[in-house]
Amino acid sequence: MQLTRHTDFALRTLIFLSLKEGGALATIGEIAECFAIPRNHLVKVVHRLGRLGYIQTFRGKGGGVRLGRVPGAVRLGAVVRAMEATLDIVDCQQSVCPLATECRLKMMLNEARNAFIAALDQYTLADLQQQPAALRAVLRMDAVLSR
Repeated sequence: MQLTRHTDFALRTLIFLSLKEGGALATIGEIAECFAIPRNHLVKVVHRLGRLGYIQTFRGKGGGVRLGRVPGAVRLGAVVRAMEATLDIVDCQQSVCPLATECRLKMMLNEARNAFIAALDQYTLADLQQQPAALRAVLRMDAVLSR
């Protein structure tokens, strides 16, 4: 199973925003630059995160985005479930499989997927912030923000 870029970018955005001190606003351009990801795609991710309440968005001059919840309230499994269109590992109906009526593989894969998400549900955004200064340094946040 592999998460989509959409979900990957959502998690990165949440990490970035959790590192902003005092709930300071960030711009989509800052986030895109720190992670070297396409700004246009990030706009869609930020829009979705805003609609889900994970972030707050502010339009206009001086606008930006910030976390909409405290980091300890953001469960990683919930973010993945909300951002992924489907969590199915296989689609037995797309290319009709002759084993579909007797196969137990899909059930086993669904069980594995549920364990994966349950493991992520044990962690929050706050768990990713064990060394915020080191994360800020790796992302060169100070350099990007000083421009």
